[in-house]
Amino acid sequence: MSDPQPRSGSTVMARLRAAEPLLGPSERRVAQVVLARPDEVVEWSTAELALASGTSPATVIRACQSLGFRGFQHLRLEVARAAPEPEQTATDAVSRIFDQAVDALRLSGGSVVPADVDRAVEALAGARRIVLVGSGFSGPPLQDAALRFSTLGHPVEAPVDVLAQQFASRSLTPADVCLAVSYSGANAHTIAACRAAADCGATVIAITSFARSPLARLAGVAIATAPVSRAHDVDPFLSRLGHLVVLHAISTALAERSPMADVADMRHVVADALTDGD
Repeated sequence: MSDPQPRSGSTVMARLRAAEPLLGPSERRVAQVVLARPDEVVEWSTAELALASGTSPATVIRACQSLGFRGFQHLRLEVARAAPEPEQTATDAVSRIFDQAVDALRLSGGSVVPADVDRAVEALAGARRIVLVGSGFSGPPLQDAALRFSTLGHPVEAPVDVLAQQFASRSLTPADVCLAVSYSGANAHTIAACRAAADCGATVIAITSFARSPLARLAGVAIATAPVSRAHDVDPFLSRLGHLVVLHAISTALAERSPMADVADMRHVVADALTDGD
């Protein structure tokens, strides 16, 4: 599965801002110059960008490719096509985090292939049984998805324990689906569970940040949102925003296929759980 190409418009600058922390020192300087001086960069040559960033033309080309572009000319074209964006002036922590979250969602939205989401929805809609697997920071999005799927009447299991996930995966059949969420796509427990599900003939759906990860290669349907967190972050929170939105998009599509009566019955459960305050 090839890496998605950057889309034009506001997604380009969001991609640059989100990916900058993941680059090496020299390549990061290239990205910083593009972000700081986009109006000038579109008029430059590779050598001029190299001079402005204190790097070499080869580094400029590597930086562009690391960012998902074919080369500097491709990056320059996309930056030129992007609408001018106001400078970020947020100084307080809350505003900065919201700005970063917006950038992260733009990047994920530009990376996800809609056809892959459609294939996932098709598989889940017809599944006899659904098992959700993932661990660590991928756990909360999975539990949220399990609740949403269950409200639509789908037979879903989301074991928290990694061994329980493998036990459940090994009992699947070709009529079932195993859906996994993993930021890195390299979590050993998640891969083991998905491999067991695949060996049983079940459809494996993976939601991950890396299109070429081991999990993505193993899955029958891989949905890649692109990495947006710093490489050394313990909690890839910004990347998980994309995972959450993909899961919500899937549940929304499933809801559109569900009989209205089934959804209405589930709403009564929520209404009955609410009490009037004093």
